[in-house]
Amino acid sequence: MRSLRSCMGGRIIIEEAPNALDETALKNKLPLDGCGAVVSFLGITRGMEGDAEVLRLEFDAWQQQLTPVLHGLAEQAIDAFGVHCVAMAHRIGSVGPQEPIVAIHVGSAHRKAAFKACEWLIDELKKQAPLWKKEVTSEGATWKAGLG
Repeated sequence: MRSLRSCMGGRIIIEEAPNALDETALKNKLPLDGCGAVVSFLGITRGMEGDAEVLRLEFDAWQQQLTPVLHGLAEQAIDAFGVHCVAMAHRIGSVGPQEPIVAIHVGSAHRKAAFKACEWLIDELKKQAPLWKKEVTSEGATWKAGLG
């Protein structure tokens, strides 16, 4: 089930993506009037971790809090960097190699603000989002420390 939460005239779009993540469709929902730049980050599952083949990543989330946390981060980015709009989505469940895990799109009048906001958003998402990751490789499974 996908959930969508928008506010500020559609300037913030947060989607939970339990089965698939369509980063292009997410970006196309952004209201880009007045924007001169869109900066995007797409995180994908690596196929190797050291010498081990990565079979999949398994993400667990505190689903009742994931959307509110991402929404709050988007609001902070708009305020701190003066960007126009933010769209974010994060997968939960099993994600195979080369599949998208997280997408962030930032629309702004100027590129520098969009780049700074996008970098800040992925860093803060990894610190604050109530997500936990188990890496399943050819050598076994390991829960990764921390959130995100």
